[in-house]
Amino acid sequence: MTNQRIAIIGGGLMGHGIAQAFAAAGHRVAIQEPDAERRSAIPDHVRRNLRALGEDIAAANLIDLHETLAGAVAGADIVIEAVPEDLALKQRIVAAIEAAAPPHALLASNTSVIPITRIMEPLSDKSRALGTHWWNPPYLIPLVEVIQTQDTSDAAIAAMIGLLTSIGKTPVHVRKDVPGFIGNRLQHALWREAIALVQNGVCDAETVDAVVKASFGRRLAVLGPLENADLVGTDLTLAVHEHVLPDLDRSPGPLPLLRDLVASGRLGMKAGAGFRTWTEAQREEVTATLATHLQRLDGLDRR
Repeated sequence: MTNQRIAIIGGGLMGHGIAQAFAAAGHRVAIQEPDAERRSAIPDHVRRNLRALGEDIAAANLIDLHETLAGAVAGADIVIEAVPEDLALKQRIVAAIEAAAPPHALLASNTSVIPITRIMEPLSDKSRALGTHWWNPPYLIPLVEVIQTQDTSDAAIAAMIGLLTSIGKTPVHVRKDVPGFIGNRLQHALWREAIALVQNGVCDAETVDAVVKASFGRRLAVLGPLENADLVGTDLTLAVHEHVLPDLDRSPGPLPLLRDLVASGRLGMKAGAGFRTWTEAQREEVTATLATHLQRLDGLDRR
């Protein structure tokens, strides 16, 4: 898995973060980013991240910047598209990648929710196409969901999992291509119930967040939900479910409270208000606390 040539299409937050993860492991990475200002800022972003992690900033020198897609994917062994979550755009990108990349190259999408099968519809050779859902920030979060479609070859899955393992990631094999894969389905099931509790007047948003952070959230990093079910016993889990599941929210679409927030311009921290109101100082405190927490966990993982 050494000396793999990696191409990343899209140099935004996820794109240059994925590139950093590969470059820090010694791989040569090409990034295609059509926006000149964003493209020129990538090296400084990567060096700043590496410096904050106490890693060698020389790894940034393994990243080559390209304006054109064809230039980035020429000679690539792995190509990962990391463009915005727009199905039509992603389909155009993967078609262009297939036309320009070597025939042996694995073609991956970093979508977080769109089924890989839909994205890869334009391809002639779907056996080398798969999903690699990285989590933000990709150079700190270990998990990468590797998604297989009905057309993906076992060899392609094995090669991608091997490569990700070799750079210190925790790849998991998603065997059925469903919207949201595993992590986002679990995460947004929780979010739906959290929104429903506020919408139904059970509590306010601050209380929801406090409950999660001060209770089961503390053990999630070391005890997954099914491990926890086994720990307390499947009999107790069944008894709890008999009482609580019938009362949980089952709305098939976004809840009215969320739609109302978006319609009224309460778009979250970037707008100063969402479920909660935010000052710039509060936003900076949250992002700094999160970064420090993730860096500490990353340091523990490396021991």
